[in-house]
Order: sequence, then structure tokens, then C-alpha cells
Amino acid sequence: MRILILGRGVIGAQYGWALEQAGAQVDFLVRKGGSRNYADTLELHTYDGRKKRSVDEVWPINLRYEIPAEEVYDLVIVSVNPEQIAGAIETIAPVVGDATVLLMGNTMGNPLSKLGNLSGLSAEQFVIGFPGAGGGITDNVLHGILHGIIQLGISEKKLNKREQAVKNLFESAGFKVSLHRDIDGWLVNHYVLNAAMEMEVLKRGSFEKVVQSEDGLTSMMGNVKKMIPYLKAKGVRPDMAIVMMSIIPVRLLASLMGKTIYKPGSPAYDAVAYNQYQVGYAVREIQADAKRLGVYIL
Repeated sequence: MRILILGRGVIGAQYGWALEQAGAQVDFLVRKGGSRNYADTLELHTYDGRKKRSVDEVWPINLRYEIPAEEVYDLVIVSVNPEQIAGAIETIAPVVGDATVLLMGNTMGNPLSKLGNLSGLSAEQFVIGFPGAGGGITDNVLHGILHGIIQLGISEKKLNKREQAVKNLFESAGFKVSLHRDIDGWLVNHYVLNAAMEMEVLKRGSFEKVVQSEDGLTSMMGNVKKMIPYLKAKGVRPDMAIVMMSIIPVRLLASLMGKTIYKPGSPAYDAVAYNQYQVGYAVREIQADAKRLGVYIL
């Protein structure tokens, strides 16, 4: 399978590496010039959750600055920040052809529902998913985590041909694929969890400062509880993680998370420590939407 990944971000890079390892041909479409200096290799320091092992290698990465019209891809992967989706689709539209577009990221529900213009692409070409990866890239060095599972939306009662092809691809690379008929609701739930974390990052200065203290994790989960009325006002059923945070004392959960998932030196902790994501967009979006619905969350 020929795969084109938009950009060389931490999510796309890790999946590109994994899919190339499984036999796919993977290209990365990047911009010429600008503030980023792309090298033809990427130094990987990643925890591979599929095999429960650390990966430390220098990976030759196939960068493309332009794509000739005659080149054909089977799949185009787009994983960008929510505010960048419209621009990303406009960028890839000239090279997509009949390829499937896997759009996966942290968004307030299915992003296609908010896009009036798909730059000439058909909505049927898109598959919606959510990645299980994180970390950061500095000076062509990637520190991250690649979980062994991805989330995938199903548009009908059963997988269509494009969704089945994406599922087969990731399974052939050793990933488990969790299918969701209500991917919109799943994404909204996760967006709330993300915004709850971002609120604390804005107060404390970094993701690492949030997870390295019990108070930070406690406050983050307290933020989640405050947003349950917002989910209900949107008609979205809170998922199991959010329900647990509303039932179990948050300080107890925070203590458990600090000793397990976010224990200093763990893969998840290290990925958070290198995360350079500019927070705030999700918080502002949820606050505006809650105000529209007449719900006070903060």
C-alpha cells in the first residue's frame, strides 16, 4: 500500500514508521523552507506498545515537498490540531485522487460535520479515527509512545470498503482496532478529557508539571466532573472513564495514576514530558459551546 502522511508531526511519524516496518511505502508531504529544518532521518526514541519494548534508532524518512499529478496513493493520513483541519484538507486535496483519507485527531466530535467545504473531496472518501500515540519532536529527535490500539469510526452498521481497508492495514501492522458506531460521541468524550488536562496546563505551565504532582492530577479530574453537565446538555453519554471520575474520589484516582500510568520514568510520563503542544484551543471551544447551551462549567 502506498501511503502519504501530511506533515512530519509526532503522531504521523510514529505511525509512518510502524506502517513502513509492516511493508507499506510511506511518504511525508512537508513544506519547503519555513522555520522547520527537516533532515532526511529522524531519531526515534519510542515505546512501542504493540511489542512492549523501547525503540531507539535513526530512521531514514522519505520527505516529499511536492507530489506530481501522476502519482497515486492508496491512503492519505491527516493528523493535525483541530484548528488546522480545514487548511490540511485544502493542502492534500490536489493529490488525493481516489485515495482514502484517514482523518484522526483530537476533535470535538466528527470534524466533517463542521466543515462546509471539503475542497472538492467526497465525504465518502474519509475515514474518521483517533490515534494512540503521543510525545514530541525537537531538532529531528522524537521522544514518544505508540500504543497498540487505535480507534476507528464506522459510518454504517458494518464496515464499508474504505473502513475495512484501513482496519486491515493497521491490524497487519500489529495494532488492535477498536470500532465505534458512534465515533462522534467517543471523540466528544475524549475532547472533554483533553480540555480538562489543558486547563491545568494553562495554570501550571506544562503537561509534565500537571502529571508529576498528585494535586495536578486531582484538579484535572475535578475539571472533568465539572463538565459532565455539559456533556449531558449536548446529548452525549459520558463514557466509562468519565463516569469513574464522577464516582471514585478524585484524589484516590490521582494517587493511583501517579503511581502507575504517570510514574516518573514510565513511557506515558516520558511522552507527556516531551509534549510541546500549545494548549488552549480545546478549552476555549468547549467554554464557548457550553455558554451557547446555557451551561456553566468553570
